[in-house]
Amino acid sequence: MKYFFLLLSMSCSVVNGQNPGPKFAAMGSGGSALSDVWSLQQNPAGIADLKRPMVAIAFEKHFMDREVSTQTAVAVLPYRSNGFGLSFEKYGFSEFNEQMVGICYAKGFGSFRMSVGLKYYQLSITHYGSANALTTEVGFQFEVSDKFTIASHVSNPDLSKYNSQQELNLPAKFTLGVAFLFNSRLSMIADIRKPFRQPADGMTGIEYNVLKWFSLRGGVSVNPFQQYTGFGINYNKIQVDVSVSSHPSLGYSPQVAIGYEF
Repeated sequence: MKYFFLLLSMSCSVVNGQNPGPKFAAMGSGGSALSDVWSLQQNPAGIADLKRPMVAIAFEKHFMDREVSTQTAVAVLPYRSNGFGLSFEKYGFSEFNEQMVGICYAKGFGSFRMSVGLKYYQLSITHYGSANALTTEVGFQFEVSDKFTIASHVSNPDLSKYNSQQELNLPAKFTLGVAFLFNSRLSMIADIRKPFRQPADGMTGIEYNVLKWFSLRGGVSVNPFQQYTGFGINYNKIQVDVSVSSHPSLGYSPQVAIGYEF
């Protein structure tokens, strides 16, 4: 099955998107209007609202394949209304792998937050060599009220490509999102994402805090139609998040993450 992923990756204009982390993945893989350490993967403007430093790592097994996986690490250092973020991601298998290192800066201005960032990609394919590229991103969030937030995010607006693999574009997309807090237990998110030269995708999800330290999550996306579910545990500065996504043709992709808030 891994060779199918190699052919799929080489034939697509977008090699690989950001892994949102299991917290956001369980809610339909949206979350551009949320504030969390995993905002680094969706919309880094969200880290400007964080109060404490935090690190997290995640591992995803794609479609239960033995070799194809994604490993992700994120870290945030907040200072007053500023946020500094660092992210790392590795996707693929022995014959094909893509690595990403990202840095970003986010700033809060009352109810308005914005971010700018850089991402460096390196692609290695057996018998084809390696290539690299640098992309930019910018994100915004605006708290309309204590219960309602709207957001937007643009990644790779200059349509950067790998320097020696011009047929392979890097992720380029525009996202609009909202987050609504019904009460202290129930929240909902919805995103519309438009990749460059590809059909738009929509996703929505909910989070229900069963207990102060335990949450259930679920969501769907529409292009293609996928279902997501998962849960989170937040106890004594340690966060554990688990998600499973279901692709209609390729099957299930489980993911787990552990984080620590200093």
